Amino acid sequence: MRYPRRNVLTTAVGLSASVLTAVGLTLSTTVSAHTPLCACYDMGDGAVLCEGGFSDGSSAAGVAVRVVDAAGNAVIEGEMSEYSEFEFDKPAGDYTVVFDAGPGHDIVIHGKDIVE
Repeated sequence: MRYPRRNVLTTAVGLSASVLTAVGLTLSTTVSAHTPLCACYDMGDGAVLCEGGFSDGSSAAGVAVRVVDAAGNAVIEGEMSEYSEFEFDKPAGDYTVVFDAGPGHDIVIHGKDIVE
């Protein structure tokens, strides 16, 4: 009985493509699952409220937040509350809010972009 010959290269390429597709789907889900989100609002009463979270719906509770002045000095430091909020008194002069969810997961919001 004769068995059909398989092209080993074609089989290997097909298998490699399947493995790479599976790995790619897994990585893309992992990478995009935790995209940080943060927005800040001038409350009109001298306070600024920032709300944070992640694109997969995860809470930002405990995520570090820093408010830095124009020279880069931290003037306010804290973390998101259990409700994924951080409120602070608006500093005088130029400032920037840094939502720091870890390496590669930080968001920088310039004070001039925070409006009522």
